[in-house]
Amino acid sequence: MFANGMREIGCLAHARRKFFELHAAGGHPVAAEALQRIARLYAIEEQAKVQTADQRAQSRALHSQPELQSLHDWLLKLRPNVASGGSLAKAIDYTLRRWPALVHYAETGDLPIDNNPIENAIRPIAIGKRNWLFVGNERAGKRADAIQSLLATAKLHDIEPSEWLKDTPEKLPTWPNSRIDELLPLRD
Repeated sequence: MFANGMREIGCLAHARRKFFELHAAGGHPVAAEALQRIARLYAIEEQAKVQTADQRAQSRALHSQPELQSLHDWLLKLRPNVASGGSLAKAIDYTLRRWPALVHYAETGDLPIDNNPIENAIRPIAIGKRNWLFVGNERAGKRADAIQSLLATAKLHDIEPSEWLKDTPEKLPTWPNSRIDELLPLRD
């Protein structure tokens, strides 16, 4: 499914949300415990915000990975005793099905624990979906998607999107294809 050395990175906030909704609906004690365990992982991330990627990787190896292993073991132990089809089973199953992707962030110092910043960046696009229902045809829609993605990436990397959008098309006609990646709105 993932090419060129890419791998799936899960979003712990999505897994957390399943337990949060269950807890909010009735204060389920297992959901409360799951939320506490996940909160410890976010507390580790909060402290690691100011660290370099290498320091964060060490912190995650020392603190996050054992917490994740404990959470995983706990969920595996719970699951056989939970009736299938219920909200708790769905929350546990959602988390366990995505487990390999959810823990990738803890193997390195440069991946986020969740994709909340990305979701916040694309929220205007999601909200405006109705406005873009009629872009003309499928090809135009794909082009609009690509442009929106590039503009969101520019914002994420503190690059002024309008400046990038003005500058890049001017360079494209004479830019070598072998160096096209250099025009992407990324900062090292």
